[in-house]
Amino acid sequence: MAPVGVSRRSVLRGLLAASVGGAATSALSGCGALSGFTTTGGSGMTFFSTQFTPVEEAERFRTILRDAIDTEISYVTSEPGPFITQTRTQVDAGSVRTSLLGGLHGDLTPLVADHLTDLTDLIAGLGDLGWPAEYLDLARAGTGRTWYVPWAQASYVIAARKEMLEHLPSGADVRALTYDQFLDWARNAREANGGKPVLALPAGPKGLLHRFTQGFLLPSFTGGQITTFRSREAAEAWEYFRELWQECVPTSTSYDFIQEPLASGEAMIGWDHVARLIEAPKREPDKWVMVPSPRGPKGLGYMVVLAGLAIPRGAPDEDTARRLISALSRPETQLDVLRANAFFPTVRADLTGDMPPAITLQADAVNRQRTAPDALLALPPNGLGEREGEVTKVFKDCFQSMVLDERDVRSTLDEQFRILNDLLADIKAPCWAPDPPSHGKPCEVG
Repeated sequence: MAPVGVSRRSVLRGLLAASVGGAATSALSGCGALSGFTTTGGSGMTFFSTQFTPVEEAERFRTILRDAIDTEISYVTSEPGPFITQTRTQVDAGSVRTSLLGGLHGDLTPLVADHLTDLTDLIAGLGDLGWPAEYLDLARAGTGRTWYVPWAQASYVIAARKEMLEHLPSGADVRALTYDQFLDWARNAREANGGKPVLALPAGPKGLLHRFTQGFLLPSFTGGQITTFRSREAAEAWEYFRELWQECVPTSTSYDFIQEPLASGEAMIGWDHVARLIEAPKREPDKWVMVPSPRGPKGLGYMVVLAGLAIPRGAPDEDTARRLISALSRPETQLDVLRANAFFPTVRADLTGDMPPAITLQADAVNRQRTAPDALLALPPNGLGEREGEVTKVFKDCFQSMVLDERDVRSTLDEQFRILNDLLADIKAPCWAPDPPSHGKPCEVG
């Protein structure tokens, strides 16, 4: 084991004191049907969803639907913006053509109360299937009623070739790394590789590196995502990221899916969405490890990508929709979804012996991350509709400015927080986890 170095965090606190002074993320997204419900999904009850939108994923899921219920189901996919708009329009017009909705937490919460059916009785009738308490709380959307049934989940983890473990800093547990240890690990591995970096991050044009800052780095260092955006701790996090980036494979700016450089050997350690890591260990899973993301001063900040099942108000076939929700909540059905499309169960479900080894590796990492004693759940930007991209652009611009262009951290945060506050005020978006509730007021950078 390589010796651990001096903590960057303690050094950064000193460096930042003067500059701060008195200044105050296809993975699980949608594309497809637009207005009019144009689809190749077939006839029968319409299941309108932002999930499993690639053709192969959709077809695999349709097979699961056929096995889950003895009723014909038309599975229709959509982008999140049109999904929300169409649902609102149909409910408001009293002309609803879909009976079941499938979407991420952020796709469904804008529809709460006025456009969704109360499913409190349904979830109570399903009994104790083992949904995590925090997921049931999210499904209530700040009310006393349940608006969707947690359906499937995913997150982001670290994958590494096993030979990289010998470069861990002394005393480090790869399943419980701190950010300092993660940096030391990357540095030690680079030095052992003749000075050539081995860590890859998904900073390509379609990569999900922004989720690293939104859901992992900033929550772990600051305890929040938006309200702490320009805090002293946030500045420290970005200074840390600058140092970590120096240990990354230079071509990380071209990587959309980290499984590709890991599989080719261009990188040996990588962080990404589970659906974008799964191919790397498929051929030789015994040569890989998958572990939780690191933890920081505020805990193990992690982003959960939570999908739910909801019923629009006025659904033409509510009874069938309720039966299908029940069927999709069965552990064996959720394991079928895991095998087919790498979406993890939200209910208690023991992995069976026929589960692909790569999936088992991921499942262990995802579970350890969620159940860590200092776990701090974070959500993707929520309730923003078609303007989510504008908020995400702020985080991407921060990375470009502070990490790639090495501009001053404090001045960049002061500049970007104004853009972020103006956007959130215009959208009137309340705060989302891990930031505290804003009680109907727009979320605001402190």
